[in-house]
Parts: sequence; C-alpha cells; structure tokens
Amino acid sequence: MSIIIKSDHEIELMRQAGWLVATVLEVLRARVRPGMCTEELDVIAAEEAKKLGGRPSFKGYRGFPGNLCVSVNDEIVHGIPGKRVLYEGDIVSLDFGIIYQDFQGDAAITIGVGDVSPEAKQLMDVTEGALKVGIAAARPGERLGDISAAIEQYAESRGYSVVREYTGHGIGRNMHEDPQVPNCTTPAFGLMPGAGPELQKGMTLALEPMVNIGDWATKRDDDNWTVRTRDGSLSAHFESTIAITDGEPEILTRV
Repeated sequence: MSIIIKSDHEIELMRQAGWLVATVLEVLRARVRPGMCTEELDVIAAEEAKKLGGRPSFKGYRGFPGNLCVSVNDEIVHGIPGKRVLYEGDIVSLDFGIIYQDFQGDAAITIGVGDVSPEAKQLMDVTEGALKVGIAAARPGERLGDISAAIEQYAESRGYSVVREYTGHGIGRNMHEDPQVPNCTTPAFGLMPGAGPELQKGMTLALEPMVNIGDWATKRDDDNWTVRTRDGSLSAHFESTIAITDGEPEILTRV
C-alpha cells in the first residue's frame, strides 16, 4: 500500500475541485423535484461543471456511462441516469466527481423528493451523522481503523447496517488511491480500532458511509453498475473529500 501525502499546493487544487463538486451538488439539491427523469439531473451536473471550469470525472471511468451517479430508494451506489422518473417520497443519492487541473473532488448527498416518510428522513439523518463522526475521527496520529469503527458504531447503535462490500478511498490525481476506507471493522478487511495505517498530515480521503435500513448485503443489477440492497430496504449515501491536517480534518467538498 502506497499512500500519497499531498503538498500544500496540491491540497489547494483539491480544495478548488472539492468546491466545484459541492457547488454542483447544491444546484442539484435545489433542482430535484417529483416528475423529473434521472437523466435530467445528469445533464444539469455536466452543464454546471462546465460553467465552473471543471470536468466530470465519472463519465467513462471504467466504462461508466453517466456524468453523475443517481441511486434511488433501495439503490445504494452507481445508479445510471436514465428515463427513470422520480416520485414524491423517493429518496435519491447523488454522487458526483470533478477533475480540476488534474486533481479530483468527490462527494455524495442523499435527498428526499418532495415530502418523504419519517423512516426515510431518519435514515438520511443517521447516514449523514455517520459521515460526520467518521470525519471527526480523522486526526493525525490516529489509525484508519478508528474512522471505520466510528462510522460503524454510530450507524449500528441506531439500528441500521453499514454496507461492507463498498468503501471510501484515498483520492488525489486519481479517483481511487490507497488506502481503502471501510465503513465497518469486519475482519475481512483486517481493520479494527487502533489498526491500519497511521493518519498523517497531507493524506486526502473520500469518506462515504452507505447505510441501510435492513441488512447490509447487496446485489448488482444486470447493467453491472447499479448496486442495491439485497432485501429491498432503503439505503442512503453521504460522502465528503477531506484532508488530514495538524488538527481537525478539513472538508474539501464544502461550499
């Protein structure tokens, strides 16, 4: 595992890329409405990125056909934008990345379409809370497993499950760099509290808890991209790109 430590200049470029990502996601948040197709959101994301001087990073990445990942209800991640119509009460996860001067930003939000059920609202709140505690655990001298443990404990103590097969990741000039950042401390990753690489100033990570109301198990659709809960339960996804500093971590994907 080769973890890249970024210079101040490189982090500044990632800060710019992250700001672009967060700005586009806020535009999308304001535009989501019942009756629209998910491909409309994809078009908006691409247009806004171009206006801001960035390039969507997902388009063509490992063959992904969209600019934006749009995952609805029981879809967890990697949903392909298309003709699917959004209805009142749906929840939709929007995952977006931008390349700016060869550096990457990556973030995700889950939002309700119109009025949503209390069950869906609580799921989104818990998932966003899990991201916040994961970020808070990302301090120099701590271990990668401390981030995973914080996310897992927060979600599971509230009766939810965290997705195990998909993880956060290092990020920089490449969308996915070492290390992987699991959202749980399953022995399959060999990562427990106090274990794993030591967090150091200049490390840049994309933390992204994916939390289900039901079981953690997943399945992939025939399109070979869309991942959904195996039991059909609702799922939410929040992600931020952060930088490890001398003190509190810096959220790079912030407006």
